[in-house]
Amino acid sequence: MLAAPATPGDLSAARAQMGFSLAWHIVLACLGVGLPLLTLAAEWWGWRTGEPGLRILARRWARAMGVLFAVGAVSGTILSFELGLLWPGLMGRYGQVIGLPFALEGIAFFVEAIFLGIYLYAWDRLSPGRHLLTGVPIVVAGIASAFFVVCANAWMNEPSGFTVHQGRVTSVDPWAAMFNPASPPQTLHMILAALMVAGFLTASVYAVALLRGRDDRYHRAGFFIPFTLGTVVTPFQLVVGDWAARFVAGHQPAKLAAMEGVYRTGSHVPLTIGGISGKDGLQYGLEIPSGLSLLVGYRTTTVVKGLDQVPRSHWPPVTGVHIAFDLMVGMGLFLLAMAAWLLVAQWFRRRSGATDVLRLPGMRLFLRLAVLTGPAAVVALECGWVVTEMGRQPWVVQGLMTVHDAVNPAPGLMYGLWLVLLVYAAMTVATLYVLRRLARDRPVPVAPQEGEVRDQPVA
Repeated sequence: MLAAPATPGDLSAARAQMGFSLAWHIVLACLGVGLPLLTLAAEWWGWRTGEPGLRILARRWARAMGVLFAVGAVSGTILSFELGLLWPGLMGRYGQVIGLPFALEGIAFFVEAIFLGIYLYAWDRLSPGRHLLTGVPIVVAGIASAFFVVCANAWMNEPSGFTVHQGRVTSVDPWAAMFNPASPPQTLHMILAALMVAGFLTASVYAVALLRGRDDRYHRAGFFIPFTLGTVVTPFQLVVGDWAARFVAGHQPAKLAAMEGVYRTGSHVPLTIGGISGKDGLQYGLEIPSGLSLLVGYRTTTVVKGLDQVPRSHWPPVTGVHIAFDLMVGMGLFLLAMAAWLLVAQWFRRRSGATDVLRLPGMRLFLRLAVLTGPAAVVALECGWVVTEMGRQPWVVQGLMTVHDAVNPAPGLMYGLWLVLLVYAAMTVATLYVLRRLARDRPVPVAPQEGEVRDQPVA
């Protein structure tokens, strides 16, 4: 006996629960990718220079890394259960196709957990060089985890690696499914975004401390190491983002039309900044004549497909996708401007012979704006996922399965949403409490190395 289809309320509850869980977890996942790299950089620098503040900084970041890994493991487990409980239609039909990247992600997770334990508990039991090497697998496994998970999501945007015969999925090639055409731009875009979030979010914490007068080696390194990572990554992210957008233009024209608010197919299509969806197009937006055609095909005569080529029932929510895309690009440009500001300030310091870049004119304002770079990177990240997921609607697997067909038809999914909200609220409070306690603790004592004086507290 066939189950009744899910009601609109249950479908909305399932989408809200999955979206909220992903939005919460993705920030921790980004810190899991970038924070180990920052920690190793601080430890290596402290080892090479003998700076006590740098070694203390590395130990503090390592402790925070352990806390965030534990909480991320919980939220990631919740997400894995939600895939099966909320979307049985997807996993039941296509689980054999996309199971490989999830299995590989599990292996990467265990590798990361094992070496994180070694890294945390062997700090005073190994030589500095060997201890530093135990952190390398953490970095590699964190990046690998992000890669494998995003490969599965990329498959949902560009399904491949199987055939359908008489309504059944056959001839499954898991490797072809994982390395689908959308995987290269989407995975690279996500990994760079993770490094940006980790870099700018960590730097913003220490920018607050510097503004409050904690101008010492410890807090300066806590700001400049992660901000330098964000500065290096941001220009590459804009290039990769352009690559990803061009891929969307060629493979998911309906998503691009929603991202840019294009209702009618044609050439000389303007680039619209801002605006909301109206009856016949975007309203109240700022238009740059022929801008979108020029960006898509490098010519103003480039034809851009509009929503008039898509059945009305298959339109994504234009206003939400378009605003999210504009916010993502806007935050990216803000971060690029901050990165350029720091590079110019460093160039001016060297040219003028100044000894302290933070004492240059305008750097107080720079620190105030640097406090905003962490939230800006998180907003850009979340908006990027809104574009990716909402822009594909109503499809859960592009062109093959809608969310209505994939969702659990059982009633009462709204109760699960409220339960998840309560659980995540508790995890948020507990995580922030523990991190604040770690920040307020006295610096971890570090055993002196040969030829080095004993560390003094730096806080």
